[in-house]
Amino acid sequence: MPITVTATTRRAAAAALLVTATLALTTSCHDGVGRKADAAATAVSPAPTPPSANDGDAPPPGPDGQIACTPEMLKFHAGAMPRRSHRMLLTVTNFSDRPCTFAAQPYPLLRFGDDRQAPLPAIEASEPPAAVSLPPNRTAYALIATSAAGPDGKRHRGRKISQFGVALRARATPTQVGLDGRAPVRVDPRTATVTYWQSSLAATGKW
Repeated sequence: MPITVTATTRRAAAAALLVTATLALTTSCHDGVGRKADAAATAVSPAPTPPSANDGDAPPPGPDGQIACTPEMLKFHAGAMPRRSHRMLLTVTNFSDRPCTFAAQPYPLLRFGDDRQAPLPAIEASEPPAAVSLPPNRTAYALIATSAAGPDGKRHRGRKISQFGVALRARATPTQVGLDGRAPVRVDPRTATVTYWQSSLAATGKW
């Protein structure tokens, strides 16, 4: 008996073919884990945004637009001052290509041996008329009075140190600075003081 193909049968067969073709097309556009292979191959990630000066713990720019000086911008040197007893000199040179300022923290925060110890107090009379700014390849200076005479005129000998910690802002991790020549210097942290940053070596002479 001949097989009669009804309209209903033809519609069912066409629908089945359409489903099969759709599944084949979908499978060809996905990889084995369900991601679109073509889209993954042509996707372009946006360019990363460069970090700004205010990211993380970076200090903000000063009022004049200059950034605050950071240890990464500076070369440190320290050592006893020839022919000046109980005096040590700290210098920092800006080797970066950007000017920076000490306006936010106008004197170095120095610690000798114990990070829990408060930093040395500043010699208030040494504050310059304006905070020191440091152009590239320029140097700033701070003089350290390693001890002070007591009421009896005597000085505590303190202890010998060959390096000490320098921080440029509060709560920053101190940078350890070794003395030039590694010749130890006696420092009494209880009575030692430090000047504000000075823009010239001559400006440290009165302290």
